[in-house]
Amino acid sequence: MKTPKRLQALQEEGLIDEVMRQLMSGKEATVYVVRCGDEIRCAKVYKEASQRSFKNAASYQEGRKVKNSRQARAMEKGTRYGRKMQEEVWQNAEVDALYKLAAAGVRVPRPYICHEGVLLMELVTDAAGNVAPRLNDVELSAELALQYHDQLLHQVVLMLCAGVIHGDLSEFNILLDDQGPVIIDLPQAIDAASNTEAQTLLERDVNNLATYFSQFAPQLAGTRYGKEIWKLYMAGSLTPDAVLTGKVEESKRPVDLAAVMDEIESAILEEKERQRRLMET
Repeated sequence: MKTPKRLQALQEEGLIDEVMRQLMSGKEATVYVVRCGDEIRCAKVYKEASQRSFKNAASYQEGRKVKNSRQARAMEKGTRYGRKMQEEVWQNAEVDALYKLAAAGVRVPRPYICHEGVLLMELVTDAAGNVAPRLNDVELSAELALQYHDQLLHQVVLMLCAGVIHGDLSEFNILLDDQGPVIIDLPQAIDAASNTEAQTLLERDVNNLATYFSQFAPQLAGTRYGKEIWKLYMAGSLTPDAVLTGKVEESKRPVDLAAVMDEIESAILEEKERQRRLMET
């Protein structure tokens, strides 16, 4: 096929030799199957912010680091330079997450390079060498649904132990190779320690898995693995080999509303002070 404009730079740089076909087009990127020497890989071409349909992007960008205060100020003001930096942060987040998670033993595609808004990475395939199907496209038995659900919970735990939360995990961004689930699409991945919505996003990811797999294994409906995982994480006792039950014992102690309000006020003051120091830099 004719080389798309966004991939021409990679071809000129010798990073890819041939664009074979378009694999898919999603809400934040278009993916192509490409040949790099003797290897077949995939090239993920990120869409511009104005073309993306990803909702509530600001929730995912909280806590992400930039190189210097000038970039941070530009991003906050929404200048042209700031928008460019925001795009780079968005794209680099997936590359950083892939490297970090692969090192932690999470089953994700191997990244190679991110160049000019294009992520070149491993093409996930099935046992026959064909492009691996999405979880949503495979009919499951109850036994296999339970097996995949268990494997994915383990992946979620490994991710959180590495300080990362997917933030948009569902049956649509999980592939199935010959060894089981592979997690993809991570530009919205967040840092669990610096994002105030970390618990909400973690629980939503886990609940999405339970909702999907309960179609095949009804006993998963109503499980509370997300809350259990987060509770262990906050207690500092979450480990890669944690044994999960899907049950959480609720605390019966009354909520100390005054203490909660003090924490909120303290956080607001800290943020105002951070903003003041940032503007003075």
